[in-house]
Amino acid sequence: MLDEYPSQTLAAFAAKLQYEDVPPAVMRRAEDLLLDWFGSALAGKGARPVDAIEAFARQMGPADGGSEVLTSRRRTSPLFAAMVNGASSHYAEQDDVHNGSVFHPAAVVFPAALAVAQSIGASGREFMAAAVCGYEVGIRVGEFLGRSHYRVFHTTGTAGTVAAAAAAGRLLGLTPEQMLHAFGSAGTQAAGLWEFLRDAADSKQLHTAKAAGNGLMSAYLAADGFTGARRILEGKQGMAAGMSSDADPAKLTDRLGRRWALAETSFKFHSSCRHTHPAADALLQVIVREGIEADQIASVTAHVHQGAIDVLGPVIEPRTVHQGKFSMGTVLGLIAQFRSAGLAEFERDYNTACTAAFREKVTMLLDPEVDSAYPARWIGKVTVKTLDGRVLEGRVDEPKGDPGNTLSRKELEQKALRLAQFSGGANEAEMLAAFERVWNIADAPTVGSLLAAGSTR
Repeated sequence: MLDEYPSQTLAAFAAKLQYEDVPPAVMRRAEDLLLDWFGSALAGKGARPVDAIEAFARQMGPADGGSEVLTSRRRTSPLFAAMVNGASSHYAEQDDVHNGSVFHPAAVVFPAALAVAQSIGASGREFMAAAVCGYEVGIRVGEFLGRSHYRVFHTTGTAGTVAAAAAAGRLLGLTPEQMLHAFGSAGTQAAGLWEFLRDAADSKQLHTAKAAGNGLMSAYLAADGFTGARRILEGKQGMAAGMSSDADPAKLTDRLGRRWALAETSFKFHSSCRHTHPAADALLQVIVREGIEADQIASVTAHVHQGAIDVLGPVIEPRTVHQGKFSMGTVLGLIAQFRSAGLAEFERDYNTACTAAFREKVTMLLDPEVDSAYPARWIGKVTVKTLDGRVLEGRVDEPKGDPGNTLSRKELEQKALRLAQFSGGANEAEMLAAFERVWNIADAPTVGSLLAAGSTR
């Protein structure tokens, strides 16, 4: 019966998971991901799409509440805090990603979990257990929906809605039956289409705002007896039926409680779409190894998987900084010029004459090896031709930030500091105090403000 009804199995896992069930190494990884998300959320401060969503939240009210909006430091209801924090944490393109599901868990899981935890006075352990639930559920839903889903749908908006429901539902103490109903309500609201990339539209922030908010709402409704479709994921008219042609229900329950998908999540090193990172690392490898400069390069061929072509291909001439982060030519142009594609480089140079000229030198080519490895592995391969006739090859099997090539806690702190300082989201003293709170979150009797002057202990 369980194999025939994977939604039920997944919901029961999410409802029953305890902090003690999670291996300590996995929980430490969850703390790393929390800190990484915190920096990304602060990096959205002052961004026009984020400000627009917060203005909407202010208009709708309430003007005060138990949950923290990180960018403005005001308090409001859990719903609107989750929405604004969800929008802000996906703006700088520095939030985490799980390769196999092509899903950004932090941007939807932590906004929902933090908002609920602060509102109900949950402990740090309950908060972190809920976050793990969100990651484990959302990643499996993304894997279940498959590659066909990602060609049209932004998985973070779709699977992310169910992930947020799992995290919020775990904090609210939903029973397995109630969690199943929360999944049903979340799945019927799941949305997010890639078409916005062609217009440099603001939809990506709306996707994460609504995924966090709708997932949270689904959990609260379920707690109050509201019912949802019991087979919203694999049913005949469920998510897979309408959003996928290669869905695999077995992936919904893959080694639940034994395989911790959260630990497979990668940190983003470059400030751009993750599909650009493998090629960026491979080009950087060539540039450093050969000691060449951008003006010595005649052409770059990025050997990529189909998903990169689907997402990055529509962006020909980026019109905004954010759209530039989805342009392979722009990202590789910044790498070639500065050996870095960070926030400062994008803000200053994403569309200069030099970057635009380099963009014309870059082509993407579907590579059978890279494509067959994707999405489990994101291999980076480039062929660089120089003006003096050399042909140089670069290859990276694990881009910087992947679990096998990860960021240390010191590197994560440095990254978060850069993000906060870039946006003015927090000063160094505030960030150092926040780091201490995050590293000790499991000891907190209640989850208070991450930016408060005092300790959560």
